[in-house]
Parts: sequence; C-alpha cells; structure tokens
Amino acid sequence: MPDPTSHPLHYRFLIVALFLPLPLFSQTPTLSKAVALTTANPESVGMSSSRLARIDQMCLDAIENQEVPGIVALVARHGKIVFHKAFGQATADGRVQKNDDIFRIASQSKAITSTAVMMLWEEGKFRLDDPISDYIPEFRNPQILANFRYSDTSYTTTPADKEITIRHLLTHTSGLGYGIIDGDERFKMIYQKAGITDLFSTQPVTIKESVLKLANLPLHHNPGEKYTYSEGLDVLGYFIEVISGLSFDEFLRTRLFDPLGMSDTYFYLPDSKAKRLVAVQQRLNNEWSQYPVTFYDTDYPIKGAKSFYSGGAGLSSTARDYATFLQMYLNGGALNGVRILSRTTVQSILSNQVGELLGDQRNYGLAFGLTTAIGAAKGGNASTGTFDWGGYFNTQYFADPQEGLIGVIMKQTQGPVSDQTSWKFRILVEQAVDD
Repeated sequence: MPDPTSHPLHYRFLIVALFLPLPLFSQTPTLSKAVALTTANPESVGMSSSRLARIDQMCLDAIENQEVPGIVALVARHGKIVFHKAFGQATADGRVQKNDDIFRIASQSKAITSTAVMMLWEEGKFRLDDPISDYIPEFRNPQILANFRYSDTSYTTTPADKEITIRHLLTHTSGLGYGIIDGDERFKMIYQKAGITDLFSTQPVTIKESVLKLANLPLHHNPGEKYTYSEGLDVLGYFIEVISGLSFDEFLRTRLFDPLGMSDTYFYLPDSKAKRLVAVQQRLNNEWSQYPVTFYDTDYPIKGAKSFYSGGAGLSSTARDYATFLQMYLNGGALNGVRILSRTTVQSILSNQVGELLGDQRNYGLAFGLTTAIGAAKGGNASTGTFDWGGYFNTQYFADPQEGLIGVIMKQTQGPVSDQTSWKFRILVEQAVDD
C-alpha cells in the first residue's frame, strides 16, 4: 500500500483535514433529479427496437467471422438502458459471455482518474496551471531528451522551457512518454532501464515508487508544445494520494465508486468476483486461446501483489458500471441523488484544452477525446461534443450529449485481430435514434 504520509505536504493536508467539516471530503447531496440507470423500452426514449437489432447482427457476425471471441454491448439514452446484451465466449475454454462480466478497461481508467483530480480541484486544493512540482518536488526542473546512444542507452538533455503543470498531465501535453507502448524506441529503452511500471503489474510495486522514478527521466518535448500520449495519469494517481491523504484506491472507492453505485469497478478484484473476469484471448492457429504472460501478466487484477494503482490503465469494470460513470457526465455531474462534479466543472472538462494539436476533427478536454463540428460533419463520429476513449485490451465507449446517448462495447483481445466492431457500433447506435 502507498504510504500517504511519506511526503511533507501530506502533514499539512492531514492537519487541515481534521478541522474541516465532513461534507468537504464526501460527495454532497444534489438538487438534481437524475437517478441511477434503469432499463426501458427503446421506443420510450426515442430509439428504434428494429434498428437496435442491427447491433445484434453485427456482434453475431463478428464472432462468426472470428474477429473477436466475445462481446458485451450496452446502449443507453436519457438515462435508460435500451440494449444490454452479451455474445460469444468469455474464456478460451468456452464459458459463455454474460452481461455482468468484468473486463480490464486499461486506458478507460484515465477519465476516472481525471474526474478524481477535478473533484479535488473543486475543493480549492490547487489550480490546474500549478506546477506538479509544487506537490511532487521530484518533477522540478524538467529536462528534454537531446541525444541518445543506442549502444548503451546513455543520453544527454537540455532544460525544458517551463514546468509541467497539472493541466499538462491531464491533457497529455506534459512531454512525458509511455515506456513499452511509446512510439519512440528511445523512450522504451530509457523507461525500461529505469524500471518504470508502465501499465499494470502483479509485482510488489506502488504508484509512488514508479512515479518518483519517472520524475527523473527526460521529456519528449517542452510541456504544452505537443500532444504525446503519456503516463501523466499515473502521475496524477499519486498526486491524488498526496493531496487527499488517502491511497488512490481508497479515494476512488469512497469518493466515486460507492456514491455512484459502481460496485464492480476495481484495481484488483475481490475473490468473490474473480470468476466474472473475462480472459484476454488471442487468435492463434485459427483458434482463440489464452493470451500468455509477456511484459505483463493479464491476470494482474486477480493475482500477485495487488499494490500498483495505475491511474492510466489499471482498472477493471463492467459495461453497466462504466455507463453509470458516463451518465453522471451527461447529467452534468450528478447521479443517484449525489453530486460528483458541478455542471460548470463538467463544461470545462468537456471543452477543448489542446487547441489544434490533434487537427480539426478531434480535440481533447480534461478527461476525454472530443468530436469537433468538422469531425461530426464527416459522419460516423456522432454529434459535436461527443466524448470517448478506449482501452488497450479492446474496449471502447462514447457519450453523445446532444442526443443523450451512451454506447459501451467491451471485448478482451491482444495480438493481431481484424475487429471492426468499434467503428460499426458507434454508427449503429446513432442510427437507432428514432424521434
């Protein structure tokens, strides 16, 4: 477990906490009438049952064509679940896929971590443009990679022109890299040599240990200069521990998951739910088989040390739990009688924070990728302002505020696959609107 009192700033936050009223550290009741997700007839919320049936056929075809071994798909509109079905197999030995199966959601964890950061921001704990070094001093005076020698992985650096801020970390503009999945081979080698834990782990390592190693490594570029997908959300997972005085796991459980009723979302699954975990499978010799241990063990959520709380990639969840999280956003920050974020904070989160760094069809807010007006006009991307992302093990989601729509599609594969369900699913959800 991380030691939340090992940083000097912790003492200040913990002492102050003793004299603050409880509501500041727990989610508040809300005047919003938004209730938990419930099921409803599609036509009651302006969806066509016959058009939703096209999703059934798409999923069946994908399994028949051996694109994926199994799928759980969920569609909700205006807070009502109108489609929630499972197809195919959950494990290589043929266990039938079920609606409530649990999937490794990998990078879908990022939006949850970002939400936790913004919850603390609402309490006035920090400003988004504060240097992260104000709270994790090891990040002070960042350096940019200048020259690299492949023969021995030695390198030289030059000083960055500014400090990394919390906003940079939220928006993947900090200049940090992503180790084993980085697009630059130099950073893969540098991170591996430094012992960075990039994604998930069964080893007895903590997020603090990995982040403090990361703080000593060079950046791709000056902070704010470019968009580079990074481990910034892992840094923010540790930052949440520093600010809150809680382990990251405990913060998410008590401040977000329990209030929203997300009872199947965890870094590490309890034994009672382990059998619901879907296997990661690969297509090998024309058969689906269990994906082997490579640079990570895919059984990390049910075995090993269970101590690494990766803010960027560590969570597992169900389609319904993740839809619940997205519905909170569509409701302007409230759900089930509880307010997680204010409506104005949600507006900021769902606003472009990276200018033109991603082109004219997509941009990025403080937690999600966003569809621009040009992207929406192209077709297939849903409405302007739709927010989305996906995960390393082949999971995807989107939420369309204009239409009140949520789509979540979960699969678990690695290695080469010809899966086309992600882009097809979004089209088929949107075409089912019938009002």
